[in-house]
Amino acid sequence: MLYAIVLIGILATLLGVSIHRSLRVKTKADFMVAGRALTWPVLVFTLLSSWIGAGSLFAGAENAYYNGLSALWQPAGGWAGLVVIALIAGRARRFAQYTVPDLLEARYDRFARLFGTLAIVIAYVSITSYQFRAGGDILHLIFPDTIGREQGMYIIAAFVITFTALAGMSSVAYLDLVIGLLVTVLACLALPLLVAEAGGWAGVQAVLPESHFRWLGPADSPRPCAEWYQALNFFLPTMFLLLGNQAMYQKFFSARTERDAKIAVGGWIAGTFILETVIVLLAVVGSSLYRDVVPREIIPVSARLGLPAVLGALLLGGVFAKVIATGNNYLFSPASNLIHDVYHRFLHPGAGERQILLMSRLIVIGLGIVAVVLAAHTESILRMALYAYTVYGAGVTPVVLAAFFWKRANARGALASILVGTAISIAWNLVAVGTSQHPFVLFTQQVDAVIPALAFSLLALVGVSLATPPPAEEKWRVVMATR
Repeated sequence: MLYAIVLIGILATLLGVSIHRSLRVKTKADFMVAGRALTWPVLVFTLLSSWIGAGSLFAGAENAYYNGLSALWQPAGGWAGLVVIALIAGRARRFAQYTVPDLLEARYDRFARLFGTLAIVIAYVSITSYQFRAGGDILHLIFPDTIGREQGMYIIAAFVITFTALAGMSSVAYLDLVIGLLVTVLACLALPLLVAEAGGWAGVQAVLPESHFRWLGPADSPRPCAEWYQALNFFLPTMFLLLGNQAMYQKFFSARTERDAKIAVGGWIAGTFILETVIVLLAVVGSSLYRDVVPREIIPVSARLGLPAVLGALLLGGVFAKVIATGNNYLFSPASNLIHDVYHRFLHPGAGERQILLMSRLIVIGLGIVAVVLAAHTESILRMALYAYTVYGAGVTPVVLAAFFWKRANARGALASILVGTAISIAWNLVAVGTSQHPFVLFTQQVDAVIPALAFSLLALVGVSLATPPPAEEKWRVVMATR
């Protein structure tokens, strides 16, 4: 009963925030960038919530269950990316558009915009799908006798689609403020209590194998991190997703001022480092207590079984809310691409504000349905997360970074990079799920797509740009003059 009360209270709060913010949505700018009015405290927690969702709480926890502390290679990619983000936040706010493809067209051309949009939609709908799967897992844990994992998945999908369609970025940002603060505090409170439940850190070490406490973990796990290239399989997708993350740039575009964007990055860095580390530690400690569980569910199981009832209920409810928040972010983002970068840019340039808002909500619903279909076929959240990160990191991030840092990058190089990075990411993963014993298939199962996809994407960007005429000065000045 306690868990049901907490869950209903959280859902009622989230719905109330969404309805309240939806009443203020009158224009495209309100829906897509919250009227460019977000202050830095709101930005800190919306950035934190958009980044730390099921990818950390379920995929990262699944990684820690199998690999112990070497699972920190996954969030470490994000920490490395944040160092670069600190240099970009201010100029991203000064550019002040709506989506990453806005940047791609201004810096390159409309084809970069169109194919960049395609890569973003593929990656972000995939990310949304495993938020639905994770939310279904939590509902099943709370109501094991009445709600199955599949039923829970459909219920959470309905909530996420509704919240996102109501108010767009305004709903997303203010939901994140509440949820990000709640989960950060609860996770930090839960860790020492769970360690005590395990008999202290010595008790954790006595149960788990020694390989779980090395920087390169066990070689016999289903998703090993025992060699340097296997560590890169976790590090690189996370880093390059963060560096080009459209959800992040949209938050910077939504900032009230450039100063708010810069201050928010500092808070985001601190919050991400703390919360990601706590999540991995919770999963490692939980795995020493509960071995006979679905690995991706180790944190919610630990919250329910290993913590005092009230704190466990609040943490489980907070994790549930975090999944909703991340689902909102990654469903809203590709919907904004399709409405702004395809519908309004190419199909109906003369559309009025009411038409755009209506179409925005319809697209949210349509993409949500696609994400539900993908979720129904997702077994490993970790595998789906790394796949989505790679598609985005190899297909979009190199050209985004080049837009800010390399004058010589041109439209042909950008288009080649997007196409090559996206195609190799998808094709490599399709081959890797095969059952053939062919040496190449076995190789793709050992080396994730991120290494070849990123390498060839960068080669295409640099090689084609240098082999073709340089861009006109106005093309690079539109972004790089903001330094």
